[in-house]
Amino acid sequence: MTHAPPTTTRPDRKALVKAFVASLSGTSLEWYDFAAYSVASALVFGQLFFPSHDPLSGTLLAFSTYAVGYVSRPLGGFVFGRLGDVLGRKKVLVITLLVTGIATVLIGLLPTHSQVGSLGAVLLVILRFAQGVGIGGEWGGAVLLSSEFGSDKHRGFWASAAQVGPPAGNLLANGVLAVLAAALTQEQFMSWGWRVAFLLSAVLVLFGLWIRVKLEETPVFKELQEKGERAGAPVREVFTREPRALVSGILSRVGPDVLYALFTVFVLTYATQQLKVPQSWAVTGVMLGSTLQLALMPLAGALSDRFGRRKVYLVGAIGAGVWPFVFFPMVGGGSAPLLIVGVIVGLIWHALMYGPQAAFVSEQFSTALRSTGSSLAYTLAGVIGGALAPLLFTSLFAYFDTWVAPAIYLAATCVVTLIGLSLSRPSTR
Repeated sequence: MTHAPPTTTRPDRKALVKAFVASLSGTSLEWYDFAAYSVASALVFGQLFFPSHDPLSGTLLAFSTYAVGYVSRPLGGFVFGRLGDVLGRKKVLVITLLVTGIATVLIGLLPTHSQVGSLGAVLLVILRFAQGVGIGGEWGGAVLLSSEFGSDKHRGFWASAAQVGPPAGNLLANGVLAVLAAALTQEQFMSWGWRVAFLLSAVLVLFGLWIRVKLEETPVFKELQEKGERAGAPVREVFTREPRALVSGILSRVGPDVLYALFTVFVLTYATQQLKVPQSWAVTGVMLGSTLQLALMPLAGALSDRFGRRKVYLVGAIGAGVWPFVFFPMVGGGSAPLLIVGVIVGLIWHALMYGPQAAFVSEQFSTALRSTGSSLAYTLAGVIGGALAPLLFTSLFAYFDTWVAPAIYLAATCVVTLIGLSLSRPSTR
């Protein structure tokens, strides 16, 4: 099987931009849902669904449900990744958007522990699982939606549309929750204010569906249909015919996932409980860093078109592995401005890896297996990377009572990413 997209007549620039917007907007909306949960797990869910006399214990339990959203991603990757190679990219992306959106709205309607006891926590876990399934099926299709409309020479830039989704969604979620927290009293926010962020997802999902339903199928998939080259059993074929590509894709994603969890999730808990910095400062750091990433990720994707995926990725991985040993001592005095600067720099290293990641991972697989392979690499990496990261960061810090343990953990995952890069196809730029 060839690993280059089939030669086909590319659509005009208007169609290309439309595909870019569809990928960006839909992915951003789904990550808004996911990020709203991430922030709420650090600030709200521990008290409302897992009450405990020890705030740290409640946070650990809340982060456990956070991990469920990652553990369930492989199911979405298996199911929707396969369907993307069989039915097409567009149809799958409509379904995944609905799955994630509906689950998020229902979270906003959940009764808390004080109302229904442990049933509220059980329902929260179920809906978090559904969120993960939707996200797991989203990424591979969104990457191909934009990259398969774009030219091969600029695949890194066009594929980065899906990569901008996490910081855009994270920025929107943090922004909404910050406005609510500022406008309401603490009692009002804990009582009903946090629910507004989740219920807003209904409006956002309708907007995303409007864009995606109007979009055409990618020209690459159309050509696969015409030539009858679609894979009959894509999941099995990925494991049997392209295992090295799958391993490379998985390992390359571990470091970025763990780094992102540190500077968007764990940092909120660390800042408020350890550094005693107001929540607003910690959230501000995440928002400013996410804003910068909106431009840095497409830039990193474009740089990978010029200098090579692995080179740009490598710089980000090395910087990410070193930065926690600078960050934690720098913020140890409780300086809010230094905290903000530290988070921003951490997210810059993340952007250098995440920007070219979509093109890098998808290029590992042959055209007929690209949706399945990319989705599996993305979701399986999430299980060993992002799923456990907030929980491990919190547990390591609590057990060793020092920032060195979390820093070593992040550095080790960046080494794993470097191994993944070394296993990538020699022809990959």
